[in-house]
Amino acid sequence: MAVLALTVAGDGLSPLWSFESLIAPPAEVPVTSFDERMTGITAAMLATAAGPAHVMADLDRRLTAPSYRLVAHHAPTEAGLIAHQRRHCPVLAAVPLLDTVRLARALYPELPSHRLDDLVRYLRVEPPARRHRAMPDVRATARIFERLVAEGGRAGRWRTLLDLDRVGGLAPKRLPSSAGAQAGLF
Repeated sequence: MAVLALTVAGDGLSPLWSFESLIAPPAEVPVTSFDERMTGITAAMLATAAGPAHVMADLDRRLTAPSYRLVAHHAPTEAGLIAHQRRHCPVLAAVPLLDTVRLARALYPELPSHRLDDLVRYLRVEPPARRHRAMPDVRATARIFERLVAEGGRAGRWRTLLDLDRVGGLAPKRLPSSAGAQAGLF
């Protein structure tokens, strides 16, 4: 229902630019009352939103060739969604990913859960004001990533980007050529 990208750099992860857009779901995927409660996004808000192909192509036009990583909480989900839209976002589809769940599991194997809310509490990151909305969740993920990088560095778990790739990295997902086109990100 929403796509967000946030580019950050430096200590404190200062935002450099962001992209945020709602995505119209296909007609056969209605917005339920559960969706509305979880995200605050209503069917009326999505009525004028563009479809996934347009939104992903718009985001892709704003990206440069990857010398960076896409950081996501539970990155396999993002990798799959991006792979299904790769025709519309070839630059984004080529970006390697770093998974905050994998990094957290490597650093804190004793935690019973590595869900976003659990890591927010454990790492004492400011909780998102509007949980399950793209920008607040992305900012929380960025803060968690910043903490994981710092604490893992102090613990000697990683020192370089290649170290992070080895522990928490995912190569861009490739779908078999027989995979049919998916109508959306749903």
